[in-house]
Amino acid sequence: MKVSIVSVGNSKGIRIPKSILEQCNFDKEAELEVENNKIVLKPVRKKRRNGWDKAFKLMHERKEDALLLHDSLDIEMKNWEW
Repeated sequence: MKVSIVSVGNSKGIRIPKSILEQCNFDKEAELEVENNKIVLKPVRKKRRNGWDKAFKLMHERKEDALLLHDSLDIEMKNWEW
């Protein structure tokens, strides 16, 4: 697909059709790289569990990390439901 390079303030840009952005799962940010004299544009993938380590540490400091089920509970017992 051929696209035009347009002026955007003091920069240049291209317009990417919505259908292509959706097909490649772009949201609000993109990674832009140059590889072998080619522009490579990739969608930003949110890291799962990002920040969990800090949240768990804070929970521990606040003593909010207690077990919800007691260790002695036998989940194999009859009539147990999750």
